[in-house]
Amino acid sequence: MTSLSLSGKVALVTGGSRGIGKASAVGLARAGADVVVASRKLSDLEKVAEEIRSIGRRGLAIPAHLGRIEDIRNLVSKAEQEFGKIDILVNNAATNPTMESAMDVEEGAWDVIMNLNLKSVFFLAQAVARIMREHGGGSVINISSAAGIRPDPLLPVYSISKAAVIMTTKVLAKEWGKHNIRVNAIAPGLFRTRFSEALWKDREIFNAWMETNPMGRMGEPDEIVETVIYLASDAASYVNGAVISIDGGHTI
Repeated sequence: MTSLSLSGKVALVTGGSRGIGKASAVGLARAGADVVVASRKLSDLEKVAEEIRSIGRRGLAIPAHLGRIEDIRNLVSKAEQEFGKIDILVNNAATNPTMESAMDVEEGAWDVIMNLNLKSVFFLAQAVARIMREHGGGSVINISSAAGIRPDPLLPVYSISKAAVIMTTKVLAKEWGKHNIRVNAIAPGLFRTRFSEALWKDREIFNAWMETNPMGRMGEPDEIVETVIYLASDAASYVNGAVISIDGGHTI
């Protein structure tokens, strides 16, 4: 369908070197977008950018520590200089350095999680939206988590950060809709990525998760890509402030 085509669009994907971020970046390119990928390691990003170029789209790798405002500004500035605009933002970068309980977690771990999972989502969206506003609008897609809807007892602070991403999505959607900037969120469940490896490689944790999943399996990164493309495209032109769970039914 032509409404799902992203031809002529420019996308920026954070956490774009692996997992959901990489799958999204390559999927957006296959749908016709030129894609900027960002994460901390340039060598990993370059591989993804090369894959994007092999599809016939322009791909640009920009290393950035998204917990730093100066890196966010540099990332957005370089992307705009190279492509002239940004139509799509996939806010995917996240971290979770601890599984300590809410009773035991240290301030340092809290700050690391909130800095990347929440602060960077807000300020990167803000920086990109200022460009989108000048070009007639755009689509921001924030990657939250099933843990932001149904708290994960193993990931208390992560759950809080991802719930905050959902509220950030709604706040921005309400404010920016008048600029034709749509802001939506995807809430993945357990996916087979390096990020979640500590969960799905532990049989006890994995089995406990599967007991709450009607489909009885993990997701694969490619199973999110079509939803990302949909939200980025004109097919979702009236979708704003939505939170789409992709979790096999875990949150029900």
